[in-house]
Amino acid sequence: MENTIKQNNIMHIGKGIIISFISTLFLLLIFGIILTYTNTPESVIVPVIIIITSISILLGSSIASIKIKRNGLINGAIIGGGYIFIIYVISSIINTGFSLNISSIIMILFGILAGIIGGIVGVNIR
Repeated sequence: MENTIKQNNIMHIGKGIIISFISTLFLLLIFGIILTYTNTPESVIVPVIIIITSISILLGSSIASIKIKRNGLINGAIIGGGYIFIIYVISSIINTGFSLNISSIIMILFGILAGIIGGIVGVNIR
């Protein structure tokens, strides 16, 4: 029985990460359209990407934590960390000159923090 619960939790965490990626793609598409058809300065790109990523992780961890119903802090942090880890593995494969910089560190911190907040919110929704 406990093994089944762990498997379900892992499945919900995976779904939370997938939901986060889908919402990120959707929000980045909208942002790309805005960038294309407006005179938005390039200086807003990095902050908006961090905000979009955080919102997506918050959404994914909230939905997953609603299903899991406990340990929102831990499960949310796992979803946020897993999302960021996957993004950085893909980035390091695609970009040969990939390195961590201050924007990357901020993205990691915001991603995990958004996951934690989303996990707490999700567990407390009745």
